[in-house]
Amino acid sequence: MTAAPGGGAVGEELQLIKVEPIPDRLGHYVTNELISQLNGTGSSPTPKYRLVVTLTERMSTPIINTFTGQAEAAAIAVEAQYKLFPVAGGGDKPLVSGSVMESVSYDRTSQRLSNVRAARDAEIRNARTIAEQIRTRIAAALAK
Repeated sequence: MTAAPGGGAVGEELQLIKVEPIPDRLGHYVTNELISQLNGTGSSPTPKYRLVVTLTERMSTPIINTFTGQAEAAAIAVEAQYKLFPVAGGGDKPLVSGSVMESVSYDRTSQRLSNVRAARDAEIRNARTIAEQIRTRIAAALAK
């Protein structure tokens, strides 16, 4: 494994990140995905880092049926701003910061509940990909 700044392996350093709760339903999905991907062991070590994530979500309906006027597809775009702070004596300057974007589309039907479920599944797919991107970028930064 690659050594991290503290002398430990990158995987061990990732386990020391405390993910601050992110508001709203999408934030809940991203928080859970980050916790799982950063520390999939189920252990609760004393955190060395604190991860703060801010999400912006936009929905659009790019395909409209010209006969019915109904949307046939929708897209959910998410932008995540993340900052990794040291827990002890780090102040307000993040060790790592950046942003990632992801967009997922889904088909819409005339059934309202199917549309709700499809939108929620798209949010979950977005959350998983956003968490993977954040984890990868933090791991790369800690490996330096």
